[in-house]
Amino acid sequence: MSTQPDLLRMKRDLAALVGINTENPPGRELEAAQLVHRLLAVEGFDLSLSEYKPGRANVIARLENGAGPTFAFNTHLDVVPAGDGWASDPFILREVDGRLFGRGSCDAKGPLAAMIEAMRLLAANRSNWSGTLLGVFVADEEIASEGAKFYASTKPVVDYVVVGEPTSNATFSAHKGSLRPLVRVHGVTAHSGTPHLGENAIYRAAQLLGLIESHHENSVRCRCHPLVGSASLTVTRMNGGHADNVLPGACDLLLDRRMVPGEDEADVKREFDQLLDLAQQRFGVRAEILEYKPTTGGATETALEAPIVQASLAACRHHGTTEPGPFGFQGGCDLVHFRSVGAAGVVIGPGTLAVAHKPDEFVPIEEFLLSSLIYRDIALTMMQAGR
Repeated sequence: MSTQPDLLRMKRDLAALVGINTENPPGRELEAAQLVHRLLAVEGFDLSLSEYKPGRANVIARLENGAGPTFAFNTHLDVVPAGDGWASDPFILREVDGRLFGRGSCDAKGPLAAMIEAMRLLAANRSNWSGTLLGVFVADEEIASEGAKFYASTKPVVDYVVVGEPTSNATFSAHKGSLRPLVRVHGVTAHSGTPHLGENAIYRAAQLLGLIESHHENSVRCRCHPLVGSASLTVTRMNGGHADNVLPGACDLLLDRRMVPGEDEADVKREFDQLLDLAQQRFGVRAEILEYKPTTGGATETALEAPIVQASLAACRHHGTTEPGPFGFQGGCDLVHFRSVGAAGVVIGPGTLAVAHKPDEFVPIEEFLLSSLIYRDIALTMMQAGR
């Protein structure tokens, strides 16, 4: 009966996961979900696959062990595109100088392999915990969190969750959220030689952009959270005009609004409507929101005094994390969707976001190994409390 993680097995699992190309887009997470299914089925877990779109799948592992809380491990199966600039094949795990290189090695197949190992250890030693252990491994976190949103829509019962993302094995208990409205500014087309006969949508968009910049500087960035910092509003894309000699009749702007915990999405959407109304009143700008582009979701936090935050800080500290937290993510992740069904949770994992989306992404082997023990110990603490 194993009580310690098997590093060689963890490396084999990570190599197999990295070897399955789940670049998103398009995702194709089904094969990775099937691999996780096989790995945990032999450990006595009840497994299910949810293929919510062709080739896009979540895998859910469940182990009931008496009365107690429901504790979930969660991370994602997809990775960002590998891109160029790698020293070796990004889909073949490579070990050099205490590091494991490969796309997804830290974001987030390293956390996934460590969670699988922690689940093995818990399944092999069931006498010291009581409750229901879940592994919820989802598709599409990198673009729109479709997998986590689909899982949350089934109204699962989850009391506690640890989300696997690269945090250098520190505890993150909050993250930002995002909204991305696509705004169309309208003009009137005309021959570019007679611009007075039309209305230049790009000029009108510039007037709106001035209001957007002012709103960020004077209002949005003043909304601060102690863990994640300031909210923000910026423009990330602009597209206008269709011919070299025609006054543009429309100009599209993609805005990126980062929310901090405590901000309400409905309130933020009303602010956008108010901005467009102000542009109309002040400059005569005619603009509308065409759609809100899919994002990972809103902001969330778990209170510092919550038992899972305290258990996580203790486990990270015990296993050598010199700055255990709590901290907050500048970006988003799937924690918010577990919070939406009532789970208290944190984000922890080996590796750092500083290398996550770059060529030669890697996870330090020592952090990789220790994360499995951190995961195990948090689960033990939370499920002992429920006995």
